[in-house]
Amino acid sequence: MSGANRPGRPANDPVLMQRAKVADLVSKGLRLGTALYVVASVVFFIGFMTGFTNTVKVLVIVLLVIGSALLAPALVFKYGVKAANRADRDGTW
Repeated sequence: MSGANRPGRPANDPVLMQRAKVADLVSKGLRLGTALYVVASVVFFIGFMTGFTNTVKVLVIVLLVIGSALLAPALVFKYGVKAANRADRDGTW
C-alpha cells in the first residue's frame, strides 16, 4: 500500500513513508474497532440471556463508543490513503 516500489519515486520519499505509517495506523484502528464491536455484541447477547445488569449495560455502551471512535476516523483515512495512491498511480494530482 505504501507505493515505495513505484518506478520514478525514490524509496525514501517522505510522503510515501508518511502515507505508509497512516495506512498502518488505519489497519490497526480498523482491526481494534471491529474487535470492540464484536466484544460488545457478545456481551450484549450474554446480557440478553442472563439479564441486563448495570455493569453489562455500561460495558456494552463503552465498547460501542470506543469502537466507533476508532472506526470512524480509520475509515475516513483509509479512503484518503486509497485516493492518494490512486492519484499517484494515475498521475491525476
